[in-house]
Amino acid sequence: MVTAAPAPARAPRVSSRARKDAVLLGAVDLARAAAQEVASAPADVGEHLGVVAEDERLMSHRFAAAMKGYHGWHWTVTVARVPRGKVATVCEVELLPGDEALLAPAWLPWSERLRPGDIGPGDTLPFRADDPRLEPGWTPTGDEELDSVAIDELALARARVLSPQGRDEAAERWYRGSRGPTARGAVASKAECATCAFLVPLAGPLGQLFAVCANEWSPDDGKVVSLDHGCGAHSETDVEQPPTDWPADAPLIDEVSIERIDPAADEL
Repeated sequence: MVTAAPAPARAPRVSSRARKDAVLLGAVDLARAAAQEVASAPADVGEHLGVVAEDERLMSHRFAAAMKGYHGWHWTVTVARVPRGKVATVCEVELLPGDEALLAPAWLPWSERLRPGDIGPGDTLPFRADDPRLEPGWTPTGDEELDSVAIDELALARARVLSPQGRDEAAERWYRGSRGPTARGAVASKAECATCAFLVPLAGPLGQLFAVCANEWSPDDGKVVSLDHGCGAHSETDVEQPPTDWPADAPLIDEVSIERIDPAADEL
């Protein structure tokens, strides 16, 4: 529970229109009690900050919000009275932010809050009809031969395909990522992927800079890599054999066994 520290007494700030309405001006205790009834604890209602005349016979008393995390907020209690009435009535109680209030960030739809990597199994992204990364795919022309070539041979039978913007964004993301030339493994490698036998080329413009690794021993197996990427599993490299740290053994001479040689047999 948060307790409000006692505040020094000070005269409430009152607008010029409120100075003549003594009934509403004096309804401080009534307004405080109404705010304390709405608050989680009476101590959440702090010092009286002032009074504002909203209209004829209608005023709002403001109290500081003493809860943690509500710096700059205030309780606003609106009171009113009937013509010639001598009793104030509470109209509403609100917790409102002030000029220095801590506010939550502006709300965004979940589709705009998603980031790469947020999509899990079973999740579905919302459809974007105006996605700038895409453009219309093949539209049948009515020419049977032309449509057959486009659909069957060129595989263009898709509603939308990558636009130049989408292709450029993908290329930039891949090239600057962990499978581009600046990755730590690529910098340490002795040969680039372009000369590796396990590289599977890509078709289209992206194939000028990227391919797919098909080496099961590579950490990039099954991934798109840039042609100037590299790793230690390159097909044409080998591990250098370091020199041994052990000294060479001295030759062994057998000084015990004697081999008899027949000089006459050598002359035959």
